[in-house]
Parts: sequence; C-alpha cells; structure tokens
Amino acid sequence: MKILHTMLRVGDFQRSINFYTKVMGMRLLRTVERPDQGYSLAYLGYGDESETAVLELTYNNGVSSYELGEAYGHIAIGVEDAYAQCDAITQSGGKVVRPAGPVKGGSTVIAFVEDPDGYKIELIQLGT
Repeated sequence: MKILHTMLRVGDFQRSINFYTKVMGMRLLRTVERPDQGYSLAYLGYGDESETAVLELTYNNGVSSYELGEAYGHIAIGVEDAYAQCDAITQSGGKVVRPAGPVKGGSTVIAFVEDPDGYKIELIQLGT
C-alpha cells in the first residue's frame, strides 16, 4: 500500500492551481472535468503520480469557500533550504505565516505557509 494523494477543496480553481504551481513549485500533472457532476479536479506534485503522492484540488461548482475545521493540521513538504524557500514564496506573492527557524525544543528548521484557501503547509528543511 502507499498514499496516492491528499485532497483539498478549494474556492477558486485557477487561483489555487496558480498558487501551487507558481508559488510552491509543483507541476500540474493532470485535470479532470466533470461538468455533469458539478466539479473539477487538478492533480499537482513534484513528481509522477506513479512514484510519489500528489495533491488533488477539488473545485465544486458554485462553492467559493469552506470551513476548514479544527481537525485538519497541515501538509508537510521537505525542502533543501527553508529560509531561501520562504524568501522565494514571499517574492512570488505567497504568505509565510511562521518564518523559517528551529522548531521549539529542537533543531529541525521549519516554516509555515498558507495557501489562498487558508490551508497550512509546513516546510521542513531536509538534513537538519
């Protein structure tokens, strides 16, 4: 068994695709349009779906926002340099909500970014 994808419901399909491709550096792997069922899907990631888990964005026609709920935590992405990645995200128009730095009580360098729908993305510096 392996994890295939994580699905997020988004309020503006193109805005979210732009964020994950232009700000977070993912590739748009494929889209699925289901007009009769009233939704669209986009699959994004850093590698091929056959080799790595990806992110599925679901847009339900006519729904512009969702309650995130208190059970949801975050998506985690490994990065080489969390400080540089935060700078790049900020320069691309992204929102860093916790700047890069050591995690409380440890030495692992982390940061948090927020996507346009309010979902949190943790950046974890690899090798720290």
